Amino acid sequence: MTDKFDQFDFRILEELQRDSGQSQRALADRIGLSQNACWRRLKALEASGVIRNRTVVIDRARLGGGFVVFSLIKTRHHSAAWLQTFRTHVSKIPEVIDFFRIGGEYDYLLKIVVSDMAGYDGVYKRLIENIELETVTSYFAMEAIEEQRPIPMR
Repeated sequence: MTDKFDQFDFRILEELQRDSGQSQRALADRIGLSQNACWRRLKALEASGVIRNRTVVIDRARLGGGFVVFSLIKTRHHSAAWLQTFRTHVSKIPEVIDFFRIGGEYDYLLKIVVSDMAGYDGVYKRLIENIELETVTSYFAMEAIEEQRPIPMR
């Protein structure tokens, strides 16, 4: 599948973002296709890489992950080798649930989920361990107003 999608493809993507655990039959009924046609389109979307995986949204606060921190990182290093080292280092910290290289005043943005400030302090110590960073500036979320919203389909 090349980057040509139609209304049925977009409807499949919308429905799966809403509920990826629904049955094939329910998905086909919701988008108005036969089960076989829906299955073929779904497999094509997976094969093309548009659908990378299917996941479950968990209520992080109920599992002790109610403290969300956004850390902005600035570095003096911008080589490909340093980036790979930093990427590997950060990827080993499971509490970092989102990790972006960004443009602007800072170089990286991390979303960190822990239980409390002590949990963040532990992540911070692991983050700066054995790696040179110029600045780490962190902001603490007080309330999640909207989180994990579906990607809009056009």
